[in-house]
Amino acid sequence: MQRVSASPSERGSTETTGSAATRSPQVATAAEPAGTAARLRFTPAPDFSISVRARRSRNLRTAEQGERVQPMRGYEDTYVDIVDWIIRITDRIWEDQDVGYIYDTYRTGCRLYTDSGPVYHVEPIVEATVQAINAFPDARHIADDVIWAGNEDQGFATSHRAINVGHHLGPWRWGEPSGRKIQMWVIANCVSEENEIFEEWVLYNQVARLRQCGVDVLEAARRYGNEGSSLPLAQREITEVERLAGGRIPVPAAEPSATGDDIDALVRAFYHNLYNRRDLSAIDRLYAPNVRWHGASDREGYGRADVRAMARGLLATFPDLGLHVDEVYWMGNPAEGFAVSVRWTALGTHRGHGLYGQPTGRRVHIWGMSQLYIVQGRIVEEWALFNEFDVLAQLLSDAPVPILP
Repeated sequence: MQRVSASPSERGSTETTGSAATRSPQVATAAEPAGTAARLRFTPAPDFSISVRARRSRNLRTAEQGERVQPMRGYEDTYVDIVDWIIRITDRIWEDQDVGYIYDTYRTGCRLYTDSGPVYHVEPIVEATVQAINAFPDARHIADDVIWAGNEDQGFATSHRAINVGHHLGPWRWGEPSGRKIQMWVIANCVSEENEIFEEWVLYNQVARLRQCGVDVLEAARRYGNEGSSLPLAQREITEVERLAGGRIPVPAAEPSATGDDIDALVRAFYHNLYNRRDLSAIDRLYAPNVRWHGASDREGYGRADVRAMARGLLATFPDLGLHVDEVYWMGNPAEGFAVSVRWTALGTHRGHGLYGQPTGRRVHIWGMSQLYIVQGRIVEEWALFNEFDVLAQLLSDAPVPILP
C-alpha cells in the first residue's frame, strides 16, 4: 500500500510524494519472504519498555503519564509516547465524546478501511463516529494492548486492541434501541505522523455486536448486500493474492526459527505455507500446545486443534483460497518474546461445505488482522479478526448466483 505523506504545510493533501513512496516495502514472493530491515516499512520496537504492559499500574486515561520518552515530532506535548497517544486520543474521541478532536488527529485526506472497503476523507469518519455514539452513548473503550513500530521519520504504526462495553440505547441502522449490553473487542491498525492518522484499518467484530443486540445476523447481512453497502469485487482495493503463480504448484516457503528475530520472514512463510500451500501442520510447528485463540464473532479456542479447525474451515469453505500478507510489524526481542501485528488479504470462491452452509459459488474478498504473541519460539496467544459480516453479505445478497463449474 503506498503511503500518503505531506509536509506540515501540505497536510490535508492526498497527493502522493516521492519520499513517501520510497518508504514503502518491497513485496517479496511468498516463497521468498522479505525479512531484512531494508524491506520493512517500520522499524520494530526493540522491547516492551513502551507498552501497555509497562504501564499496567497506571491510569491510562489520565494526562499524568510523566515525561516524554521517545522522539515524536509534531505530536502534542501532552503525550509521552506513541502508545499513550493512540490510547488517549481514542478515549477523548469516544469516551469523552469530543468527536471534533478527529479533525486534529486525522489527516483531511485520510483513508479508512472497514469491513467492506475504503472510506476517504475525514468527514465520513466524523459522521460514522457520531452515529455510533448515538446508538451506544455509554460505551467504554478499554485499551487491552497496543503493538507499535516506527519512529518520527518513518511514521508510527499502531495495532490497538480494545474491549468495547456499553448498552444499545439509541437508534441505529439495524433498528430501534434494544437496551441490551454489548461487550466485544476491536482491532484498529493506524499509521500516523506528526499527530495525524492518515491510514487506518479497523474491524469491529460486527457479527458479535449484532447478535448481542438481538439482530438476525443472516438477514442483516442479506440486507446489507442488497443495499449495495458491500462493494462488488471490481470496486475494492484488493492486494494481488495469486496462489498458483503461472499455473504452477505453490512452492513451500522456508520457515526461519521462531526463536530468532526475522519475524517478517517467519510470518510470511507461515501464512503462505498454511493457506496457500495447504500445510496445516505448520500450526504444530509454530503454535504452543496450550495456545489461547480468540477469533471473529466471539469464537474462542484452546490448543492447536482449535486453531487448526478454524484454518481448515476457511480452506474447506473456499477451496481455491489465496492469501497475501500485506503488512507485518512487531515489538520485542528473542529474550522477551514478540508481540506481532499481521494484516492480510484473501480471495476465494464459496465452493465447499465449511463455515457457511450450502455453497453459493460466489467469489468473496476476505481481509483480516491478527495479533500474535510469541514466547520462546511459539505462539502462545492469538487475537484474530476478519470481515466476517461483510463476507456473509457477499454470500447472501439476492444477486443472481453464478453456476458452479
